[in-house]
Amino acid sequence: MRRTAHRLRRLAWTLLWLAMLAALLAWAWGQPFMASPRMLWDVSRAPAPEALPVPVDGVRAKQIADTFGAPRGTDRTHQGVDIFAPRGTPVRSATRGIVVAIDDSGLGGRQVWVLGPGRERHYYAHLDDWAPGLATGQAIQAGHRLGFVGTTGNARGTPPHLHYGIYGRNGAYDPLPLLRADAAPAMTR
Repeated sequence: MRRTAHRLRRLAWTLLWLAMLAALLAWAWGQPFMASPRMLWDVSRAPAPEALPVPVDGVRAKQIADTFGAPRGTDRTHQGVDIFAPRGTPVRSATRGIVVAIDDSGLGGRQVWVLGPGRERHYYAHLDDWAPGLATGQAIQAGHRLGFVGTTGNARGTPPHLHYGIYGRNGAYDPLPLLRADAAPAMTR
């Protein structure tokens, strides 16, 4: 009888501690410092988008030429679309996600990478500058300002533009159909 009572007390204490730990974890999950892990959890489980807004203020999808796959020199092809706009025009995230890289190097010059739904990586390149306060690891929503249209990297000497690319499981694919899908009128049944 004593042994059973002792085991029941131990079980009760264990269950109490587990309940307290679960309550603490539930509380922590809702706190601001967990915004990035929550967003990572969300975008890793969400499907890739079927439509996206144009990430440059004031530009409509029908104004964007389909240059995906066009030759660039002798050894590569264009793995995105160029969205032309005046220098300094705001560039916004086309999707919610996590800022996984902010860099100033290579062909893209000043660039931002966002991990979005479907674990796809969205690439914003040739930025004149980054948005103030933008940070790697930051959770963002669609429309969050990332930077400003420019001509950095190999875009020097060209009209200001954003190079926008999407990289999925099988590499780069043409983002223009998604940008045009967002601009398409709603279908009626």
